[in-house]
Amino acid sequence: MSDPYAAVVRRLFANPAHAGDLPPGYAVAAVADAGDGRGFSVRLAAAAERGIVQKLAFRAFGCPHLIAAAETACEEYEGRPVAALASFAVPPLLERLAVPVEKTGRILLLEDALRTLAGRLAGNETGPHLTKKDRTREYGD
Repeated sequence: MSDPYAAVVRRLFANPAHAGDLPPGYAVAAVADAGDGRGFSVRLAAAAERGIVQKLAFRAFGCPHLIAAAETACEEYEGRPVAALASFAVPPLLERLAVPVEKTGRILLLEDALRTLAGRLAGNETGPHLTKKDRTREYGD
């Protein structure tokens, strides 16, 4: 039987550096959630300053492909302009991580969360920002 996960997926899943909350010293600027109603979900938190993504963190409930995809997105978008989040492209990531076609919908959740996050960070509100009380409850800042 062949391995259902590429080596890159196994590596990212085994050590997701961006999993959890933003580290101390970073204020949460925006949070975005996406879920499919069947138990798969991803939540992204971002710290941004002067239009640049300073730090990203994620929480994901799903398969190793979803966790590896979230880790990859966090790695790739830190240090880039906030507007870059909206340009996330699913097909190259599916190929890079060798995601089976039946799991495409899970990666589309990440796309939804990144685009929502981009809108919130840019001030084009697509949902409520967390209040200070919510941020304290959710992220401890």
